[in-house]
Amino acid sequence: MLLTPRPLVFLGGKGGVGKTTVAAAWATLLAARGQATLLVSTDPAHSVGDILGTELSGEPTSVGDRLDAVEIDGPADAAAHVERLKADVAGTVSPETLPAVRRHLDLAKDAPGTIESALFDRLVTLMDGCPGRWDRIVFDTAPTGHTLRLLAMPAMLTTWVEGLARQRERVAGMDRMLAGLAGADSPGDDPILRRLQARRTRYRSARRRLLDDAALWLVLVPERLPIEETARAERALTRAGMTVGGVVVNRVLPADADGDFLAARREQQAGYLDEIARRFPGRPRVRVAQQRRDVAGPDQLARIADELAAAEL
Repeated sequence: MLLTPRPLVFLGGKGGVGKTTVAAAWATLLAARGQATLLVSTDPAHSVGDILGTELSGEPTSVGDRLDAVEIDGPADAAAHVERLKADVAGTVSPETLPAVRRHLDLAKDAPGTIESALFDRLVTLMDGCPGRWDRIVFDTAPTGHTLRLLAMPAMLTTWVEGLARQRERVAGMDRMLAGLAGADSPGDDPILRRLQARRTRYRSARRRLLDDAALWLVLVPERLPIEETARAERALTRAGMTVGGVVVNRVLPADADGDFLAARREQQAGYLDEIARRFPGRPRVRVAQQRRDVAGPDQLARIADELAAAEL
């Protein structure tokens, strides 16, 4: 069904198909149904605040009755993440090594992997508030490739952290053996290993939540390139074990649009709509009509929310 009982809803798709508008309308509808909802933008080209007609920040902000919104700033979160790492390593490496480690971390903070890792950590923190602070979370994601990498992060990070933890366990075991041979007391609790084990548990839990509690809806428009990209994304998500809730076909020309030009566009669009039905036969399909004007503000979002509600299966 459209308003899936799963608490986490991701809206993904090709850039420019209207994911942000659909995500904002979806969150508006959930809030209007009485559910405390958080709308999260993970797209670097933030426009959720523009759609809602309000200024947002990196912390959840109330934008309506039972509706909060936040725009995650990946580079800022990465910089904060690196500063926390600097503080963590200060007490675990030698004073001679510390400057080099800090320089390495400073260089790493702008790397795509660091930014995406920090972004995912922020997502996990927000997900921890549902259920609890929020009943539902709607994620407005970046274009398809970025979204697929983001959703693959828990598996990749879990593997990476497990490797680091195994190395650290071997080092700790060697330290204990050497201490025993020397007749000294064994080293006590290892704070680095403890942190690695905690992160491993966190990433495993996040992956389980994405598989069990999340549904991803793919947004497209009735045109050739978005259809092809959406089909590839559906296959990739299905292989990864993600639940694809269905597709939202945005900007569908209304039947009463007149004129020869629009008639030709409607005829071409009808062929693409038929193709979408053939390409995604087992998926629920929701249509959202092309609006007369750009969508901005609560009133226009409410109209799109009404279309989503009318399409509920």
